Amino acid sequence: METYTTDDALTAMGFGKFQALVLVYAGTGWLADSMELMLLSFVGPLIRQQWNVSAQHESLLSSVVFTGMLIGACSWGYISDKYGRRTALLFSIILTTGAGFLSALSPNYTFLLVFRFLVGLGVGGTHVFSSWFLEFVPTKNRGTWMIVFSVFWTVGTILEASLAWVVLSRLSWRWLLAFTAVPCFLLLLLFIIAPESPRYLCVQNRLSDATVVLERVAKANKVSLPPGVLTYHKETQLVGLDQNPISQNGHLPVRENDCTVDNAMSSKSGGIEALRILFSRKLLRSTLLIWFVWFANAFAYYGLVLLSSQLSDANRRCTSGQKSEVRQKNVNLYKDVFITSLAEFPGLVISAIIVDWLGRKATMWILLFGCCAFLGPLAVHQKESLTTALLFGARACGMGSSTVLCLYAPEVYPTSARSTGVGIASAIGRIGGIICPIIAVGMLRSCHQMEAILVFELVLGVAGVACILFPLETKGREMK
Repeated sequence: METYTTDDALTAMGFGKFQALVLVYAGTGWLADSMELMLLSFVGPLIRQQWNVSAQHESLLSSVVFTGMLIGACSWGYISDKYGRRTALLFSIILTTGAGFLSALSPNYTFLLVFRFLVGLGVGGTHVFSSWFLEFVPTKNRGTWMIVFSVFWTVGTILEASLAWVVLSRLSWRWLLAFTAVPCFLLLLLFIIAPESPRYLCVQNRLSDATVVLERVAKANKVSLPPGVLTYHKETQLVGLDQNPISQNGHLPVRENDCTVDNAMSSKSGGIEALRILFSRKLLRSTLLIWFVWFANAFAYYGLVLLSSQLSDANRRCTSGQKSEVRQKNVNLYKDVFITSLAEFPGLVISAIIVDWLGRKATMWILLFGCCAFLGPLAVHQKESLTTALLFGARACGMGSSTVLCLYAPEVYPTSARSTGVGIASAIGRIGGIICPIIAVGMLRSCHQMEAILVFELVLGVAGVACILFPLETKGREMK
């Protein structure tokens, strides 16, 4: 009897109308994530002014969001692998939407902190969107479509800056919080049309349900499924490195045992089993390196956003001997965020061009070293125009590297541990987001510009070396 796998079906059907709809839905979740993060740049000063909170309490608003995201990233990854992608997406969307709207109604600062923590907890699950989307995409050109998916993040940052520009000049910060929650509310309304991942269903040996989803894809794309019956490689055993080392093309060899509809057995998945896979001898090296590179990318990305506004101010204060803080008008803040966000588009274009040509590993280390090269001259004071140009290039490289990492990590892990693996890595990245203000703001405000830039150089340089040391190249590799 003829059989076919999920990869065979997706390759035969290609990227069509169905995947385009999945892209828009998952991309909207990515957009909502970026909007909630960019929101922090605008509401903090307004909250401080209205409720007379201290600067330390103002910074706490960002800290509680990142803390929630750190916890949520791990939690939603576990839920996704244990109970399904749709389950994790549904409850994370509900939490983000509800807490987002409640934030706008906060009667005092304490309630606002609680609701923003819950928003962070919900937003921590947005990494599931990327795993869910990739599990519908054929192996061919998967890198390019992940780059397209990442465009939604950049659109979200620009949209939030534009929204703040319009809303805060006419209405209060409460309206900005409410409008920012609208994309997640739209996802909730349209959730009924979001299908479960056929790869996840196969891992659970729900092959009949997986076949129904694939038939739905085929119908939408106006193509036919391959002849035969859907089969699933029940357990993908990574061959021990001592028995069969990394192959010449950089792929880790695998042994596969077929499991058809007739002989499907219950498979283990979820928390303990997923962690066992992540820390197995075969994946331990990849897991630890991915954690550090994710930390470095988050550290660099959020740091570069802060550097865009802090470097010029530091140059003025430190070179003139003035220690007083120069307060910029709101319109300049919106303009700066808008312009620096545009730098992400060249990074996405460059990574899209080379990711399926040079591979994931090479693309990441090239962009990370490129980011180091752009930041290097900023160790000393530069003219404002040159500073802007160098930060533009650094942020483009940083965005490109982060995007390829979001593609690489899900390709490394098998379906049964994919969301848990990416979730923990995302949580490690949130730690980088929490730490970077100490460097980007604290050291610059104390006129230690050279030391701040050297820290960024060190973190990015080590991350580039880590990418070279990745044991797997996943270009063209089927997702198991």
